[in-house]
Amino acid sequence: MFLTARRSIATIVVIGFTTGGFVAGYAVGRVNRNGAAVTPAAVTEDVHVINRTATSPASAKELDFQLFWDTWGLVQRDYLRQPVHDDHLLYGALEGLVASLGDPYSAFFNPDRARLLQQDLVGELEGIGAEIGIKEKQLTVIAALLDTPAHVAGLVAGDIILAIGGTPTTDMTLEDAVARIRGPKGSSVTMTIRSPEAKESRDVSMVRAVIHVESVRARPMKTPRGRAATILSIAHFNPDATTRVDEAIRDILARGDAGLIVDLRNDPGGFLESAIDIAGAWLERRVAVRERSNDGRVVEHTTTGLARLQTMPTVVLVNRGTASAAEILAGALQDYHLATIVGEQTFGKGTVQHLTTLRDGSAVKLTIAEWLTPAGRSIEHGGITPDVVVELKKEDRDANRDPQLDRALQLLDERIADSRKPTAASR
Repeated sequence: MFLTARRSIATIVVIGFTTGGFVAGYAVGRVNRNGAAVTPAAVTEDVHVINRTATSPASAKELDFQLFWDTWGLVQRDYLRQPVHDDHLLYGALEGLVASLGDPYSAFFNPDRARLLQQDLVGELEGIGAEIGIKEKQLTVIAALLDTPAHVAGLVAGDIILAIGGTPTTDMTLEDAVARIRGPKGSSVTMTIRSPEAKESRDVSMVRAVIHVESVRARPMKTPRGRAATILSIAHFNPDATTRVDEAIRDILARGDAGLIVDLRNDPGGFLESAIDIAGAWLERRVAVRERSNDGRVVEHTTTGLARLQTMPTVVLVNRGTASAAEILAGALQDYHLATIVGEQTFGKGTVQHLTTLRDGSAVKLTIAEWLTPAGRSIEHGGITPDVVVELKKEDRDANRDPQLDRALQLLDERIADSRKPTAASR
């Protein structure tokens, strides 16, 4: 049975702990178009939710499944440490089956973990405030949210997590990493970290705390040439992000700002609908993103917004922590030449996951499609390349400098000046 489901495209995990016990990300599904929340889905990826009983493929009859039962019998009869519980064997086998795909975003969850997976993660969290993902087969920090234990401890985008509590992360799944790092506020976790700019690793100990997430912040400021502008920072494409952005746009237009900087740095994504709705502030009934399935079929997701910012000079800031829904917005604005993209190569999370709840309460999450920009570029393969590359180095962070923002303000002045040049038709 297909359910109307929330659909999440948060790339990574915010390690945390709720009253339900498990947090692996901020956005967990789909909200319908009238804003009502519906069935919670998954945590870290683009997710469709289905409840059904899995059926065997036709090719399965060609396989010798007696090998499975022979191995099962050997373990039950000969293994040293008895008793061996049937459910542990079954769920372990299913975990291995899905893990054999070699896809970091596909996983099997036993009933206990599946129940934790279904927790609605929108709201107040407890944890370290770090977003993590699998990058080039390594467990990697995507971002540390401002003023969180992870941020205070000095974690930054690109840090590689070598071990959690002394356990190496080699071949560790994203879900396993979350299970090891999560925990209630006041408890501590130690991770072994190697930064891209450092030759040696270091141990970082953090005390988990309550994590408060402000999805959208708007800050009026002046460009180098003294023009009024706003920096619109989107931390997550959560359900309230669309409303918060809409409020900011009204203020921007009321003030008569000359330009806008959209800061998507360290934004791991969120809800697909939020990304499409926010893109509609620039795109009037245009394709914001395309979804391609394994049979080659492509579904187009079109905006319905008023495109109030279509003529607003815009610059978008991105970095290695910009992912998924944030990449969708940046890619769309870049394809339509409605913004200049500034910063670093984005994360590159461009796949869709499908969550199936099985009859015993366990669940299977599988990658079933990929995202493409309106021009057909794959987000999964390399992410979004900025129009203007500006790195933010360790010495910049230590000195509280932001060369990316400085360059964005300069480019915004240029876009504002270009927008005011008379066209051939107006001469």
